[in-house]
Amino acid sequence: MIKMKYYSYFCMIALLINAGCLRQEEASIKTDLEEVELDIIKKVNMETIVLGGGCFWCTEAVFEKLDGIKDVISGYAGGEILNPTYKQICTGNTGHAEVIKITFDPAVISFTAVLDIFGDCHDPTTLNRQGADVGTQYRSTIMYLSDKQKELAIQWKEKLSKKLEDPVVTEIVAVPVFYSAEEYHQDYYRKNPNEGYCNFVIRPKLKKLNLE
Repeated sequence: MIKMKYYSYFCMIALLINAGCLRQEEASIKTDLEEVELDIIKKVNMETIVLGGGCFWCTEAVFEKLDGIKDVISGYAGGEILNPTYKQICTGNTGHAEVIKITFDPAVISFTAVLDIFGDCHDPTTLNRQGADVGTQYRSTIMYLSDKQKELAIQWKEKLSKKLEDPVVTEIVAVPVFYSAEEYHQDYYRKNPNEGYCNFVIRPKLKKLNLE
């Protein structure tokens, strides 16, 4: 009889422990689901644009420093051949431009602000050239993903042309196929801060924009 009494107590305790574990597990699952849902909402609210302003090492380095920028990928777009390589791009014969694909949070940095910084970090008045880099692959380009982006890009170009001494020659086109550049191009400045091009071209640009 006593043994049965203890057995009942043990069963009750086990049930309580099991119930507590289930509640903890349910709470953990709920938290995980909330985090996944929040992550999905954040991704849905992100915006993407493809920009070309000369060597993508430079523009990538600038935009990676900005609040609200979630991802920057260097690549090629706007050409005639599939899966181009850097060696092919450098000939200037493929029609591709060196570009960066930017994913940003418009709640933190607006599309117009992105374009303003784009205008500040390269010379939009030189055709197929940025400094010593010459060729169609270095052209100034905005590759839009929506009619709204197109409209704002045209407004930006018109406004900047009135402000600058020379007209803005930035092309504004619908985004073509984007090809990611080879891995060694990604995060180039971050990986090679003391390399010659980084020291003499990128770093002064970042300092001019108060980003370093």
